[in-house]
Amino acid sequence: MTDYREIAPAKINLALHVTGRREDGYHLLDSLVTFADQGDVITVRPAPQDHFSLSGPFSGALQQEDLSDNLVIKARNLLRTALANVGVPPSAVAIHLEKNLPIASGIGGGSADAAATLRALLRLWKGALPASTLQTIALQLGADVPMCLHGLPLRATGIGDALTPLKTMPRFSLLLGNPLQHVSTPAIFKALTRRDYPPIGPLPATTDQTEWLEALQHMRNDLQPVAIQLCPDIAALSTLMAETGAALTRMSGSGATCFGLYPSLEKAEKAREALQAIKPDWYFQAATSVSEV
Repeated sequence: MTDYREIAPAKINLALHVTGRREDGYHLLDSLVTFADQGDVITVRPAPQDHFSLSGPFSGALQQEDLSDNLVIKARNLLRTALANVGVPPSAVAIHLEKNLPIASGIGGGSADAAATLRALLRLWKGALPASTLQTIALQLGADVPMCLHGLPLRATGIGDALTPLKTMPRFSLLLGNPLQHVSTPAIFKALTRRDYPPIGPLPATTDQTEWLEALQHMRNDLQPVAIQLCPDIAALSTLMAETGAALTRMSGSGATCFGLYPSLEKAEKAREALQAIKPDWYFQAATSVSEV
């Protein structure tokens, strides 16, 4: 019996500028996104009846929730309906989620899980759908799912729905850290005192990592100051990363995960070891970001 396995990589907002707000309340963003080579893992296989199981260091919180609300299950159901509508009757499936990323941590865990589920099930069910149909399914699952389905560096504008691939963004060696404290995304946006920050502006036209790093130094995460007020450990985490030699530290998304960029994966791993010793109850993971270069 064949298993189909997909990584659900951590989504990293290298920069996130809040540039406005629409009349319907949605915020306008300008964001640079990349993905790590580490994350959750989705495994699917044929089964006599549908089944969903969990494992991993952060599966406990999900076990206590109504699993029918999990984005993995919703992704399965939406894709099954879409394939049935084009004459591909999908079989029953067992789905296993290995939850390695912290819950609600600003690195797209649930969205990445949903996107990985779509990719894995398309392989298992040997289904083919137009790209526009897949995008519609992804958007139904959440604003971040289309970019997680893309899975490569991109710039997201509008309300996060206008995606432009960044084919020249290089790989980065990085460290992810999280104090394992929940930060409410709605609370952060509500607490913003300004919503008309400047956009990111022009990006490097080359693949030179030094040039990209210099450009990133001039960018921001406009949610970070507010998030720090709600969770001071974000500032402490960023300082700790900087003290281990990170060339740049910043909060990802709406927090509380921060990332540090390092000259090499070896140095990122050494920083992980040092910080894990200082904060044994916090989450740390060294990784390399993906690239089309």
